Amino acid sequence: MNLPGKASISSSPDAGATPLQLDLREPAAIEAFGEALRVRFGRVDVLVNNAGLALGLEPLGRSLDDDWVQMLETNVLGVARVTRALLPLLRAAPRAHIVNIGSTAGFEAYAGGGGYTSSKHALRAITQTLRLELNGEPIRITEVAPGMVATEFSLTRFKGDEGKADAVYAGVTPLSADDVAGCVGFAVSRPPHVNVDFLVVRPIAQATAYQVARKQRKPPP
Repeated sequence: MNLPGKASISSSPDAGATPLQLDLREPAAIEAFGEALRVRFGRVDVLVNNAGLALGLEPLGRSLDDDWVQMLETNVLGVARVTRALLPLLRAAPRAHIVNIGSTAGFEAYAGGGGYTSSKHALRAITQTLRLELNGEPIRITEVAPGMVATEFSLTRFKGDEGKADAVYAGVTPLSADDVAGCVGFAVSRPPHVNVDFLVVRPIAQATAYQVARKQRKPPP
């Protein structure tokens, strides 16, 4: 998750999980995160690069540098830094898997999405590069590219404007975070010789990033 602060360990024995907090924009925090994993577990079997955000929906001519910087640093450099820091631990596992959560914005463009689509196109390039560079090693590489998902994504994009965020999902049943998690679970649970390279998932009402049926149409008689 993209959270502020230094890496720290907080055990949760009931859930069988250990959350670690870090800020993807802080290289020192990422290094501390990797070291905490090395000390505690000695290896990493699955890395899911899920942190990401969109900011603004203005045309390029009115977009803000600060928004672009934050998107690129989180969506692109964050993935590169975390993967780099954890690669030795992935290689320490008998077999491992890197799953990058991309977006349909990684292969489509839409008006007002210049900064975000640029970052997701870059993430797709990183994923493809890793697949080439790690070919021959027992590390699988998957990109999951969701379309419209109802999370805090739109609220973040519109900087807390709930009206604009709610309008994104009006008249549509979007994907949920659980839907995307199910795709990740499918990819990582395939037999070791099977790699799901690229998985696109959208709600049935969405044909492209900008073509969405806001009301379900009945089929013709």
